Amino acid sequence: MKLRDTNIKHLDDRTFDVVIIGGGINGAVGAAALAAQGCSVALIDRGDFAGQTSQASSNLVWGGIKYLESYEFLLVRKLCKSRNRLLESYPSIVKEIRFFASLAQDFRRSRFTVYLGALLYWLMGSFYTRRPRLLSPAQIERDEPVVRTGALTGGVEYSDAYLHDNDARFVFQFIRSALDHGAVVANYVESTGSRREGDVWVTNARDLMSDRAITIRGRLMINACGPWADEYSQRAQVSTEHRHLFSKGVHLLIDRVTPNRRVLAFFADDGRLFFAIPMGPKTCIGTTDTRVENVPAVVTDEDRRFILDNINKRLDLEQPLTEDDIIAERCGVRPLVVKASTQAPGSADWTALSRKHEIEVDHDRQRISIFGGKLTDCLNVGEGITEAVQALGVALPHRGVKWYGEPQDSVRDEFFHQARLMGLDDMTAPESSEPLSTRLWRRYGFRALAMLEKIRQEPEQAEVLIKGTEYIRAEIEHTARCEMVTKLEDFLRRRSKISLIERTETIRSAPGIMEACRILFGDQAEAKFSEYFGAAAQPSEAIAS
Repeated sequence: MKLRDTNIKHLDDRTFDVVIIGGGINGAVGAAALAAQGCSVALIDRGDFAGQTSQASSNLVWGGIKYLESYEFLLVRKLCKSRNRLLESYPSIVKEIRFFASLAQDFRRSRFTVYLGALLYWLMGSFYTRRPRLLSPAQIERDEPVVRTGALTGGVEYSDAYLHDNDARFVFQFIRSALDHGAVVANYVESTGSRREGDVWVTNARDLMSDRAITIRGRLMINACGPWADEYSQRAQVSTEHRHLFSKGVHLLIDRVTPNRRVLAFFADDGRLFFAIPMGPKTCIGTTDTRVENVPAVVTDEDRRFILDNINKRLDLEQPLTEDDIIAERCGVRPLVVKASTQAPGSADWTALSRKHEIEVDHDRQRISIFGGKLTDCLNVGEGITEAVQALGVALPHRGVKWYGEPQDSVRDEFFHQARLMGLDDMTAPESSEPLSTRLWRRYGFRALAMLEKIRQEPEQAEVLIKGTEYIRAEIEHTARCEMVTKLEDFLRRRSKISLIERTETIRSAPGIMEACRILFGDQAEAKFSEYFGAAAQPSEAIAS
């Protein structure tokens, strides 16, 4: 935790240009964009980075095909362009994937109408992805035998994109970029209130790990608290033009239902799109759309029944899925933006609310509030924040520097050249899903070059440390140094996706987990282990050894 400790010390030793409250996707892209362009930035989050909504998405990067039904063509065009830019900028991380959409006989649109919609979607995406395909029931049965076809008119296959790893890992890429460009960033630091003193915002904060009080000063304040943005504004006695409504989304992780790497798309009993999405060796099923008043949201028995009932009706499985088949659960809220004066819509209009974002600028008080947003639109949010900050008079000496995307092709080519010369892929564990070089480059970019050197010096650094996962010793040592892991959950749930694809008991008893804890936490390893697995949990003899 040395990186975090250093940053904590620097939070109150100067006045920053900008202080960002919230380390989800909006705060992360704001910090990355501003720091790269020469702005001094502090960012804090009372939990871990991407610890709420940004860790509970469907992992999809999509242009919003469902918004065609509500004729929001400008929004669809904007999201498609954003998706395309992410595909181009993060070719190792954001991948095109086919959606296999099945249409029931009583569906509100004909199969051909849906196909025309998919063609329009392809057109609005500038033909960047593969062409849509009209499917008959026989074609669906041939290509995806797991799909029940008895009550189908057919379907449509089209393309969107997904995150190869997981959403929280993607968010951390921007946090790491902000750190690389000089931002002072810390997780588990809670703002207890902000006030304007002269021409400076003063934020009182507390390090939740040490209980140390911190005072952070900044010329400009950005509220990037996601679902808590309204609450934070109220505490600062700031009125805003927008506010949030909340929709709860739940996904369940189960064993893989199809060997094909494609998304199975259906329309659930409530008329919403419903997915079976590949996630490594598992399948993520959902989502729900339940109106809630408070955050955080929790998974209920009703949520589980809804998802299991819908998937069992639509897939021809050897045995119907039950709660015993659930490996992990994901639950978050979608912060939906409305005008502050708008009355909450009725149930008929609820699902029509879109995932747009609003960046609200208070010129008098030098304050920016971000409402809504989604992963697909994140680069637009970063650029919007940059424009707003500049409009408020903060100088950006390196305005226009590209602040997003993977390293240059020359850096990538050098990494893979060195990896080939040292035979790195021959060290890939037999159970791995991809070559080791591909994995390291996708997750760490240019930092993976340092891992190559470490492996040259100590070949055991290429060994999988936590058995049953793909995480090698070099990765975990890098994570300990560079990724501000403060709790075991940060690593298992957000820097990796281990806790999403393995049951808790399997992780607890995995050989190597305690050694990983020692690398991550040093003398605090056993305490962090017990904090995550429960006070009564003890590492097995196999782990302890």
